[in-house]
Formats: sequence, C-alpha cells, structure tokens
Amino acid sequence: MRVMKFGGTSVGTPDRIKTVAKLVNTDEPMIVVLSAMSGTTNSLVEISDYLGKKNLDGACEKINILEKQYKKVVGSLFDSKEFKDKGSEMIQDHFNYIRSFTQDLFTSNEVKCLLAQGELISSALFQFYLEEKNIQSVLIPALNFMRIDREQEPDQFYIRENLNRELEKYPGNKLFITQGFICRNVFGEVDNLKRGGSDFTASLIGVALKAEEVIIWTDIDGFHDNDPRFVENTHPIAELSFDEAAELAYFGAKILHPSTILPAKVAGIPVIIKNTMNPSAHGSAITNKSNGKGIKAIAAKDGITAIRVKSGRMLLAYGFMRKVFEIFELYKTPIDMITTSEISVSLTIDDLTHLSQIVSDLENYGTVEVDHNQTIICAVGEEIASESTTAADLFKALEKVPVRMISYGGSQNNISILIPSAFKKQALNTLSSHLFNS
Repeated sequence: MRVMKFGGTSVGTPDRIKTVAKLVNTDEPMIVVLSAMSGTTNSLVEISDYLGKKNLDGACEKINILEKQYKKVVGSLFDSKEFKDKGSEMIQDHFNYIRSFTQDLFTSNEVKCLLAQGELISSALFQFYLEEKNIQSVLIPALNFMRIDREQEPDQFYIRENLNRELEKYPGNKLFITQGFICRNVFGEVDNLKRGGSDFTASLIGVALKAEEVIIWTDIDGFHDNDPRFVENTHPIAELSFDEAAELAYFGAKILHPSTILPAKVAGIPVIIKNTMNPSAHGSAITNKSNGKGIKAIAAKDGITAIRVKSGRMLLAYGFMRKVFEIFELYKTPIDMITTSEISVSLTIDDLTHLSQIVSDLENYGTVEVDHNQTIICAVGEEIASESTTAADLFKALEKVPVRMISYGGSQNNISILIPSAFKKQALNTLSSHLFNS
C-alpha cells in the first residue's frame, strides 16, 4: 500500500486534476489524500473573517466569486453532460451550505465546518472525474476515521481502527480517495490539523496502514538547498534523513508540513517528495539513513518576534528560567530559539496571539524588550554542529548581516541565526554563494 498526497497546486486547475488522475491510475493499492484546490482555503478564511465581523455583504460577494470559479472548473473538467450535471449539483449543495452561515450566529465551531469545504469539494470533483474515466475508486470520508484528542493531537489508535474498518467495506478495491487537513475532535465536531495539515494526514494514514511509503506530490522537485523564491540556481537534494528534513520543515521550508516527519520517522516509513508538474524528476527521499555530513540546505522562517528579559535577579539565582518558561506554557506559546547570559534571556516566538499577556507577565521579573520582523536562518546537515569549521563558514558568509541571536549546539543537525527580516534575501544569497556555489 502506498499513500499519495496531492497539494493545492497539484489539483489547482482542471488540467492538473487530470494529470493527478493519470498518476494514480495504476494497479497497486493506494490511498490518495487531496488538499483543497489552491486559493480555496484562503478564500474560505476571508469569508470566515467577514462573517465573524458580521459583514454579510462582503461574505456574500466572496462566496459568489468562489462559486463562479468552481462552476468554471466543472465546465472544463468533465466531458459528458451527466458528469457536468453531477459536478454542478455537488457545487450547488456545498455553496448552499456555505451561504447558510450568513443566516445565523457564526460560531468558532462553524469556522472549522466552513474551512472543511475546500477538501470536501476537491475530493468529490476528483472522484467524479475518475468515475467518468471508468477508473475504479472509492471516496472514503476523512471525517469517518481522522480524529484528534483533547490535546489536539492525532488519536492514532482511533485512526488506525476506523480507517481499516472503512477499507474493509470495499474488499477488492485498490484505489481510495480521501481528504487531507480535516478531522473530528474528541467531541465529534468538525475540526482540522491546522494549515498544511494534508501532509500530516498522509503521514498518519501511512503509519496506520504500515504503508510502503508516503509520497507528497507538490509543485517543486523536492527539497532544495536554499529557497528558490529568493535564490537563483538552487539544487534539489536527493536524500535526507528524517532529522534533517524535520529541521528544514520546521524552520521555513514550505514544501513539507513540519508535523509530517515524526509519525513516519517512528514507523520507519520513507517519505518521498515529488513534483506533479515534473513526475519524472527524482525528487527527495527522506529516510532513516544519513547521507554524509556537512551543510546540505539553508531555510528561513519569517514572522519571528524576539523577546529579551533583563533582570539582575537572574544573577546566581535558580528557578528564574522556570518562571519564565511557565509563562509561555500558560499561554501555550512555543519557543523557537533561546540564548542566555548572567542577567538576561532572549528567546523567539512566531505565535503572537498572547504576546501582550506574555510581556505583561514577564515584566514582573525584569525589563522586557520586544523586536518584531525577525527571521530565523537555519543551516541544516548531519552533525554539522560538531564540525569545527561550520560555524566559521557561516559567520564568514554573514559578516555584513546584523545577527540578533545564535543557537548552536542545541541540535547536532541545525545551527540557527536570528537576523532582521530586511536582511533575509541578502543572507540567503550570500550563504548559497559561500557554501554551495564557491
């Protein structure tokens, strides 16, 4: 059994949906996980924002625009009148449901129901297209087996038991279609695995079924050694370890959702990154194997805020750091980087939801400084922190870039440097030139 996940760009147009159908039309057992068509989730978020602000006219306008886009998709995707009618009826049903949110009080749970429509529509369209082309397949609803627990973590026992129960309903069938991202919570309500969660869905399904491999189809030829949006002449990386890929995904490589790696790593299931628009390209294989030492890639994570707490009470004191960390735990705000001195501690966060409360609580222990618009530049490679020349190479390349923080030695596979976001492109290009193209 293989699990194949196709992202929003891979199913973003009728032509690309047809390409995906060709890729999955094989004789091998397979589960296909689909994201919403590209742009749909952003549109649904905008609609949700309008509804939350009680701007019904704005919401209705956005709904009408999105519905017209899907009607065009139906007209281009299907050949026969039968399936054009089926597709149109399905789109009408979903948009009638979306419009129903303009009639009543819009609650937080209804936001999740609204956001789920993108995956539900894309998977239904794809299933109809397979039926029109006489490709035998079954659409199994992710809401029947994908669930998170009270801690918002996947309930892997529930997923395994209920997914296998769904598959057992269709003996002899080899091709199954389902939705990424969406799930139910412990109360049975519609919920989700957060943005980018379709990768996570694919990984969880792969683990539940002990799949041969999980293939993530996207719009680039695997992990690159730098960000191709900002750096020219980057190169795909053929092989990565799980640890290296996890560092890259967490610190800004948009190609893979960070949560995807851990379940696959624990189960020892390879994750392959492939390009839907260039299926013959090798892509990147992520496995338990290490493929040589040295820096393999650079990633950048934007939207970082640095917080410095300065207090004479830190000097020769114990328990101070615990009090600081307890504040972040209280507001469920993860910390990315941390450095300390005798009288201060600096750390970074990317979730600003509770920033004002965090700063207020920290001020009980000392002077607090906050710097916005920061970027973490992350160098990744097997055991690079133990190589004597690695840090020198990095700092030589960044000698004209102001550095705010450095995290070195916390991981053998990662050296992280915090810089002002205005210097991001310069930093990425100088690192690429110095490390990879010299």
